[in-house]
Amino acid sequence: MLEVIRRAISFLRQKQVLHKLGVLVSVAVIATACYVLYHMLRGIDVDEVIEAIKQTEPSQIALAALFVAAGYFTLTFYDWFAVRAIGRGDVPYRINALAAFTSYSIGHNVGASVFTGGAVRYRIYSAWGLNAIDVAKICFLAGLTFWLGNAAVLGLGIAYHPEAAAAIDQLPPWFNRIAAILIILGLLSYVLWVWTHPRGVGRGPWTVVLPGGPLTLLQIAIGIVDLSFCALAMYVLVPDEPNLGFVVVAVIFVSATLLGFASHSPGGLGVFDAAMLVGLWQMDREDLLAGMLLFRVLYYIAPFVLSVILLMFRELVLGTRMKRMRGAAPGLDTEPRGEAAYVRKRRETGL
Repeated sequence: MLEVIRRAISFLRQKQVLHKLGVLVSVAVIATACYVLYHMLRGIDVDEVIEAIKQTEPSQIALAALFVAAGYFTLTFYDWFAVRAIGRGDVPYRINALAAFTSYSIGHNVGASVFTGGAVRYRIYSAWGLNAIDVAKICFLAGLTFWLGNAAVLGLGIAYHPEAAAAIDQLPPWFNRIAAILIILGLLSYVLWVWTHPRGVGRGPWTVVLPGGPLTLLQIAIGIVDLSFCALAMYVLVPDEPNLGFVVVAVIFVSATLLGFASHSPGGLGVFDAAMLVGLWQMDREDLLAGMLLFRVLYYIAPFVLSVILLMFRELVLGTRMKRMRGAAPGLDTEPRGEAAYVRKRRETGL
């Protein structure tokens, strides 16, 4: 049976069926979102949206910003965990934090985060001797942490409140609850599967050893904390009335986020917004749009600007240091350039 599955996957890859299917899904999601937005945003009073933004309490914005910062702080442990899982514990946490923060914030805004975020990670980690295969493994393990966290949050949230998901997928609550229970059972089965003995995916140098049971539970915990902070930021910014409760907002928020990822549009633009408007239909549209715009500024735009500044500053500092070292240490031009090379050469020369 396993051999049949492998042959089927190999055939699909050769015919690029999976790639074509992914493109088709993305186009379908974006087209549906555009249709929904067109109908839901008709009659929106822009002046009321602007006024709702102005009336938002500074304390609300500050609290939401604090939750966003906590969420991005938790994101840094995605890379910290992944780098150590591939056996590179020598890479310090500050490098993991820089790579995670910049890759996710840029990937979220530019779109196609697998490629854009991977390129940012490679630029940072290559200075520490990691090659493209290592970075690919880091991306895979970080993504696995994200999806495990999503499965846990959605499974538990929808099982507890299936009506929240029904607002988006328009399916009966009982069906959503069954689907949620299946998600939880699948998650538990995966944990037991990796707990029994070491598991690996991929072939040759691309093989990734999956974290064992205890480490997988840690992955799930990291993902849950990250998504909870992000959902709290949105919860603070949405209208107070009607008070739907945090669980409902969290389930709709995570569902909308996943739809945005599936579309591959920058920041889930259009898709995320349509899903939020549909899921939280009970709320005033102008007030809800105001909260969503503020969330985009805090979660997408501000981190993106900060990431670009950090990367530019890093390149300028490393360039200046390397020029100084080339003048003080002959032969440095033949050495690999980057932060790790600079640190190594400085120790050798005593500068």
